[in-house]
Amino acid sequence: RGVALDRVLIVGTGEVGQMVLQKIRNTPSLGYEVVGFVDNNCQRDSVMGTPVLGDTSDLPSLIDEHAIDEVLICLPEASHQEILSIIAQCDRGKLSIKVFPDVFQIMASEVGIDDLGGLPLLTVRDVALRGWKLTLKRAMDIVVSAVGLVLLSPLMLLIALLIKLDSPGPVFYAQERMGLDAKPFWMLKFRSMRQDAEAETGPVWATKNDPRCTRLGALMRRFSIDELPQLINVLLGEMSLVGPRPERPVFVEQFRKSIPRYMDRHWQKAGMTGWAQVNGLKGDTSIAERTKYDLWYVENWSLFLDIKIILKTIFNLLTKGDTG
Repeated sequence: RGVALDRVLIVGTGEVGQMVLQKIRNTPSLGYEVVGFVDNNCQRDSVMGTPVLGDTSDLPSLIDEHAIDEVLICLPEASHQEILSIIAQCDRGKLSIKVFPDVFQIMASEVGIDDLGGLPLLTVRDVALRGWKLTLKRAMDIVVSAVGLVLLSPLMLLIALLIKLDSPGPVFYAQERMGLDAKPFWMLKFRSMRQDAEAETGPVWATKNDPRCTRLGALMRRFSIDELPQLINVLLGEMSLVGPRPERPVFVEQFRKSIPRYMDRHWQKAGMTGWAQVNGLKGDTSIAERTKYDLWYVENWSLFLDIKIILKTIFNLLTKGDTG
């Protein structure tokens, strides 16, 4: 922290909120910039020289208007329902939410324990990848994808030739997927299925030993060779080496209605491989379970974790094949 300041809203102008503001002012190394207070009962325009921007019903618009990174809920006397209502108001994408502890019992298994210069806070939701960490991850993506494309170009040319010899149709297959911030992009693959694979059925979930695969396609999919063109997506910045695997828009629309926080997995770029995949959740396994792993990755990202996932992916490919 301290390189790029996190923009913060404090919910609550009472004693706890003021104590938190003072702690932030006294501890610049925390890397916080307090934009303002939010409070339902405050009649003043400012507290300790910091503006009171509105009440909790204004949170969604304030978060967007002021590009807020983190909300600190400092209402230890509030009811559990009030706290949960405020958390729901803060459901605005890439946003960390921390609560001054008096509600630990309502979601003990869902929070992390943090501190603010010695003051205890509960992290209800976190976003690990932002600021300089984004630059670090992007730098690794560029270097590894560029080197990978150069080193693997002879193999990729050979595969392209074999695809043309194996079955009629194009070498590459571009499919629309949902990426960062749920924006669509065209994900590249070596074509592993018949050219008319979905002509009669429409969008269908791919499965292991899918009968629509060509002979060469089945072999490529076993060792995920069909995914190699996604190095181009990574180099272009549409994907990352590591991240939640992207889904097709038609399936995203289904999952967002039935799986809590499913859309939060789009806070990061989609990846060629991910935490869920190296833990055995791939293909037609449970989407709800996979989403839990994706969200854990989003909230706990580190460069070491990315390297671990990449190495584990390579190990799985060489020993088992089919990383999903």
